[in-house]
Amino acid sequence: MQRSKIDVWVGLFVLLGAAAILFLALQSANLLSLNFQPTYQLDAKFSDVGGLKPKAAVRSAGVLVGRVESITFDDKTFQARVTMSMDSRFAFPKDSSLKILTSGLLGEQYLGLEPGADENNLVAGDTISSTQSAVVLENLIGQFLYNSASGGGGSQPGKDKK
Repeated sequence: MQRSKIDVWVGLFVLLGAAAILFLALQSANLLSLNFQPTYQLDAKFSDVGGLKPKAAVRSAGVLVGRVESITFDDKTFQARVTMSMDSRFAFPKDSSLKILTSGLLGEQYLGLEPGADENNLVAGDTISSTQSAVVLENLIGQFLYNSASGGGGSQPGKDKK
């Protein structure tokens, strides 16, 4: 009888530990976000979202103010439509702008929200029109290689032309 009580307690602690590890793994991978604050939805259109994913952070001044809910393709404008769930504690002017930024050199992408100066605030269902698409590293490298290959006729520093 005493042995089975100890086994039950050990089993309970093992299950509790496994649940805690699973919870931390899902939190760190942005697959689970527990937010019980009321939210409102905003939309934005981008010509290129790069590697932006659903559940990505929406930050303003480095503070988490929302999350990306979904990313869809609009076949009428041929742009990506990003739907965000914003924390209702934060209100932003209607002329605010969005940028797709990268944390670190090769880190995850997130949305950076820069507040504008309009007196009216964004409300649920509004679309942010001032957006800046993601900087795609492959495009930058290709553009650099193309420019350096086509610009080979310039003068070199330290050499005089005669």
